[in-house]
Amino acid sequence: MTENVGNRRTFLAAGSLVGAAAVLGAGSGPVLAQDAPAGSTLKAIRDRGELRIGVAPGEPWFYKDQRSGEWYGLGWGAGVAVAKELGVKPVPVETTWGNAVAALQAGQFDVMFTMDATPQRALAVDFPVQPMFWYAQGVLLADGVTASTWEEMNKPEFRIGVVLGTSPDRDITVRLPKATIERFPSADETGAAFIAGRMDGISLFHPALVMLQSRLKRGKVILPQPLRESPSSAAVPNVADKSWRDWLGVCLGYFYATGQTQKIFEDYLAFRGIDPASTPAIMRERWKA
Repeated sequence: MTENVGNRRTFLAAGSLVGAAAVLGAGSGPVLAQDAPAGSTLKAIRDRGELRIGVAPGEPWFYKDQRSGEWYGLGWGAGVAVAKELGVKPVPVETTWGNAVAALQAGQFDVMFTMDATPQRALAVDFPVQPMFWYAQGVLLADGVTASTWEEMNKPEFRIGVVLGTSPDRDITVRLPKATIERFPSADETGAAFIAGRMDGISLFHPALVMLQSRLKRGKVILPQPLRESPSSAAVPNVADKSWRDWLGVCLGYFYATGQTQKIFEDYLAFRGIDPASTPAIMRERWKA
């Protein structure tokens, strides 16, 4: 897909204040800024010799091997790469997606990768201008079901599952007003209904769909036209000294442009037994128009 220059300019001008939430697009409620740690976060990281990375279970962003205790995933891999550029040690700090913003405010860690910038979150934490990567709202189609556009799915006989209250839920409600929409509390419950034959498709952001499809062992992930794309980002403490935010943005922009972020994603897919060639990229320039 050719790059949408207008969208990119809008994103840059907005200071990375739009996007979908981390795994399923679930937005956090309004969080007002609290007293942030003073001083330079970048200097503190280098003086400490450690980059403290917030980690929360949710594939493909973060995955903890229960036997070894080691972390994997796109978010963790990006953190390791950033720590290497700084010459410091990456240190995981366990949190939850719901508590990550408050934990950043409290100075419990220095960064949370793959956290999307939203207006509510930007009241409490900071985000680099440069996006970390891009994903699109996709659909996991049941075997035997064919579609390539949203319009083809916009009919009463098409049954589509979403996770209640997420960005895909809100988008599908508007995009497919004629379809039969089923809402579930979690991706696992949505997947169970899909396996039971109750759904013609499931809509999530495509990296999460890929992981779901790998567990269900059925269906095909597509990016319906017109594409509904969103940038992901990395959240950092909102302090007066912006050197950490600005340096991180340069680093993430470099990783994206050189394909390093895409490689981290592909390496994780391979680690989980998924063929990267069968999976839509997280570089929107590689999406087919």
